[in-house]
Amino acid sequence: MTETTAHRRPLAVFDIDNTLADTGHRQHFLERRPRDWDGFFGAAPADPPLARGVALAVESAADCEVVYLTGRPERWRADTTDWLDRHGLPEGRVWMRGDRDRRPARQTKLEVLQRIARGREVRVLVDDDQLVCQAARAAGFTVLLADWAAPAPELKSAQESEGGSRT
Repeated sequence: MTETTAHRRPLAVFDIDNTLADTGHRQHFLERRPRDWDGFFGAAPADPPLARGVALAVESAADCEVVYLTGRPERWRADTTDWLDRHGLPEGRVWMRGDRDRRPARQTKLEVLQRIARGREVRVLVDDDQLVCQAARAAGFTVLLADWAAPAPELKSAQESEGGSRT
C-alpha cells in the first residue's frame, strides 16, 4: 500500500479511558474534593487494558487508520503513548486536550472530531461518554458507545464540570 493510499483510508477514532484502558483502580482520586487530577492521570500507566476495546481497535486497523481522541491533558502524552504501545494497540495519532482546556469533553472532542473529518472520512467514533456520543451523533458521526467498562460516575461528572484537567 502506498503512502497516498494509506492517507485515504477512513478513520476509526477511539477514546482511551474506559474504552481501551480500565480506570477503575484510579477512580478514588476523583472522589476527593478537590479532585486530584495529577494523581488520577499519574496512575494511568498501571491501567489494565479492556480486552473488548483493544480487540475492536486492532480489528479496525484492517480497514481504517486508527487514531485516538482522549480527554487526557497534553502533559500526559508520553505516559499515554507508552501505554498504547505496551498494550499492542495500532499506531496512530493521539489527539489530546490542551493542558489549560477546561471545557466539557463533549465540546472538546466534537471540535477535534469535526476538524479531522474535514479532510478524511471518519467511519466510527468509539467512546464511553454518553454525552460525547450524543454530540457526535447529532453532528452526523457514526458512534459506538463503549459500554464494556465498569461505570465511573466520578469521572463522568468531572469530565462535564471540570473538563478532566484541573490541577
